[in-house]
Amino acid sequence: MKISARNAFDGTIDAITLGTLNSEVDVALPGGLKIIATVANDAIRELNLAAGTHVQAFVKASSVVLVAGGTGARLSARNCLDGTISAITEGPISTDVALTLGNGQTVHATITHESSVALGLKVGAPATAAFKAPSVILGLVG
Repeated sequence: MKISARNAFDGTIDAITLGTLNSEVDVALPGGLKIIATVANDAIRELNLAAGTHVQAFVKASSVVLVAGGTGARLSARNCLDGTISAITEGPISTDVALTLGNGQTVHATITHESSVALGLKVGAPATAAFKAPSVILGLVG
């Protein structure tokens, strides 16, 4: 399968918290990191998702918000992954920022060029990638 989402994380479902229509799915990533996805209960049944299931979590780069300077900000986004800016590709409208996490994985964020300049982003600086649980799409591996 080929997809357009820049961010793909291999992981294992750690827990599922059932809700009325949607559920929260905790996905454990290598290195002790975790991503939380909000998934429709119908999809949980159709995909036969359960604790221990190997999945991929996909997040579009345009759904990732960057917090310059790393941790400390209080956000409503359930997913906040700390890392170091490893690459910046600037364009006249948008800028792609690559953030390398502690486990070696990379998260890409597509932000406006204006925001990149205003935040003073630099390679080697700490930052946090934040995204909401409903922005995460889960797929079965294998």
